Amino acid sequence: MRILVAAVLAACAALPAVADETEGLVLAFDRQARLIVLTDKSVWTLPDTLTAPEDLGRGDRVLFEYEAEGEDGLTEITAMTRLSVALGAGADGGS
Repeated sequence: MRILVAAVLAACAALPAVADETEGLVLAFDRQARLIVLTDKSVWTLPDTLTAPEDLGRGDRVLFEYEAEGEDGLTEITAMTRLSVALGAGADGGS
C-alpha cells in the first residue's frame, strides 16, 4: 500500500502546473509603466519578459495566462495574447 501511495504522489508531483487565464477588453495601456487596464478595471503589470504588440490599444481583446498561489493571488503573468483588434472609428464591422 505504501508503494502505491508513493507512486501516486510521485505522479502528481510530475504533473505540470496549469496556468490560470483571463481575458478582457483593453481600456488603457501605459507602455512606459507596462500597465494594462481592462474594462473591468483590473490592472495587469507586464513583466519585462513579455512584449506587448506595438499597436496594442483601447478596445483590443487580450488573454492573460498567469500563475497563482491559491488565496495569495497572482504570482506571475506567463503570457499575453491579443485575441482581436478594435475597429477604428467609423469602420464598418460587417462581413
